[in-house]
Amino acid sequence: MIEKIIESEMTRYRESYAPIVREVNEDIELAGYIDHTLLKADATPEMIVRLCQEAREFNFWSVCVNTGYLSLVSKALEGSPVKKTVVIGFPLGQMATMTKGAETVWALENGADEFDMVINVGLLKAREYQKVYDDISEVVESAEGKIVKVILENCLLTEEEKIAACVISREAGAAFVKTSTGFSTGGATVEDVSLMKFVVGDHCRVKASGGIRTREDTIAMIKSGADRIGTSSGIKIVTGGIARDKGGY
Repeated sequence: MIEKIIESEMTRYRESYAPIVREVNEDIELAGYIDHTLLKADATPEMIVRLCQEAREFNFWSVCVNTGYLSLVSKALEGSPVKKTVVIGFPLGQMATMTKGAETVWALENGADEFDMVINVGLLKAREYQKVYDDISEVVESAEGKIVKVILENCLLTEEEKIAACVISREAGAAFVKTSTGFSTGGATVEDVSLMKFVVGDHCRVKASGGIRTREDTIAMIKSGADRIGTSSGIKIVTGGIARDKGGY
């Protein structure tokens, strides 16, 4: 069944695709689009606390961290409207499906609001579409209605694979499809964001992440269809100042 849906979507893309171009006010307030991110292996507790302080100060949508720091983040954000986003199966996505589900359950029980999971790229490339679907569905079901974003790692995918990944994510109940981990060979592009938004339509939203460091970059992604931005340069984006190199996105 999923194969037929993918083939139908590929036909629709070939016959009717046009780049997404949204009208966006250049004075748009961007803080609410940003998942303020720190995922580097050498991130210290002090750095995570500072990340949370910055998110509170600048009113970013969320902070995005590895699950090991979720308890610290919950404490640092106590009483704040800033959301707690965690990554699942990060950064390679090739652990067992049940392991991804277990990580999601643990994070849910410990206060996570949103979950950014990494797709199994190898299974996608092998056209094991049902297994990819089951992998995403496990996380979606484990999140119990909270937002799940599926990271496609577009720099490793062909155009057809990007379309297939978007279709599978959409059909599995994901709330977002997301461009990149920021840990592979490339990040977000406006072309990928536009393709993704075309495929998922109003069923999902798009998160752009990887290499987005300026206000101009951010607005370009939003114009192309993004509704969320993952970046470690959020302060620079909203103030026009100098980026603090935290890494990860």
